[in-house]
Amino acid sequence: MKKLLWRLIISAIFFVSAIIINDSQLKLIMYIISYILAGGDVVKRAIENIKNGQVFDENFLMSVASIGAFFIGEAPEGVGVMLFYQIGEMLQSYAVGQSRRSISSLMDIRPDYANVLRNGEVLTIPPEEVEIGEIIVIKAGERVPLDGIVVEGNSMLDTSALTGESLPREVITGSELLSGCINMNGLLNAKVTKSYSESTVNKILELVENASSRKSKSEKFITRFARVYTPVVVVIAVVLAIIPPLIIKDATFNEWIYRSLAFLVVSCPCALV
Repeated sequence: MKKLLWRLIISAIFFVSAIIINDSQLKLIMYIISYILAGGDVVKRAIENIKNGQVFDENFLMSVASIGAFFIGEAPEGVGVMLFYQIGEMLQSYAVGQSRRSISSLMDIRPDYANVLRNGEVLTIPPEEVEIGEIIVIKAGERVPLDGIVVEGNSMLDTSALTGESLPREVITGSELLSGCINMNGLLNAKVTKSYSESTVNKILELVENASSRKSKSEKFITRFARVYTPVVVVIAVVLAIIPPLIIKDATFNEWIYRSLAFLVVSCPCALV
């Protein structure tokens, strides 16, 4: 991430410098350097994907559109599109990384064991083996393993992992306990009201673990749209470059190839959605 950030910063410096200077030859050289710094890895991925049989993807479209911009004399647009695309990808990667770290910290709320009072003895067993109605013992500093109701003792609970509330919550006899909270002080005896599979902590973890497979309707539509959009745009661009010069009087291939590449450059930002 840091390497990409520095590459984009340097690329942006070359890009802005190229806009300011007046020497056309030096301007083009600086645009090319800026493009390589910003989009070299995108072009590389596009080539590798083509070798693997995956031609029509966002890397291919970005590469063709941005390189095409150079050929039609619109180098600033080519570099700008690639630069903004990479900035968007970097921000997306950062957001995904933050989400993964948040999920990793959330997974820490999973209880490792439960202290169950059976036949006058406190047994340490997996939470999955505790039955509804049994009495569990939660010592100071331990995480509440199962949902229940306090039958003896009072304490303060750290509920921040579940609710985000920084202030501890006081519980006394009769108070409801949610699994995943931390007992800060005192000794609590609680009657289990839900099995582990139905407990609050397990429900939360299930939602987190299954989130990636439960896409919204809009996400599913965008995924399907992206698979069709790229090849359609490429086909239209090819047709635009070849057919008009063959059927329109006085039309030239140079003119329509220019228009075809311009169409790709204009269509490229739509693929970023």
